Amino acid sequence: MLQEFKAFVTRGNVLDLAVAVIIGAAFGKIVTSLTDDIIMPIIGKLLGGLDFSSYFLVLGKIPANYVGSPTDYAALKKAGVALLGYGQFITQAVNFVIVAFIIFLLVRAAVKVMRFEAVVAGDPADVALLKEIRDELRARPKT
Repeated sequence: MLQEFKAFVTRGNVLDLAVAVIIGAAFGKIVTSLTDDIIMPIIGKLLGGLDFSSYFLVLGKIPANYVGSPTDYAALKKAGVALLGYGQFITQAVNFVIVAFIIFLLVRAAVKVMRFEAVVAGDPADVALLKEIRDELRARPKT
């Protein structure tokens, strides 16, 4: 069983996948910071100083022993109050759109590179030979 595990882990696909997951997690943190710390504050400022993280609806009762502010989303959530945090949802939706757009750009660039490599590489030897035979047959006079 140890040998099978070693063979599984040392296969290229598993290692590539592990690297992709680690890079993806780090990239996700960067995009989250970009969204939370740069884009959403700018959008909030443009819309009159709005803070999207403070947009929520209280769905449940606030406990009698709660001492925080009734407008503090994080404190209410920590206290176990049922909340509908649509401001957080908007922030996460913007985050998703950014990630999806960047992935789109990366895939688009990768497809262009693969097409370029295919053009540069030319035809495989067997395809080139078949094309040569086809061209010779076309060049013969018809009888």
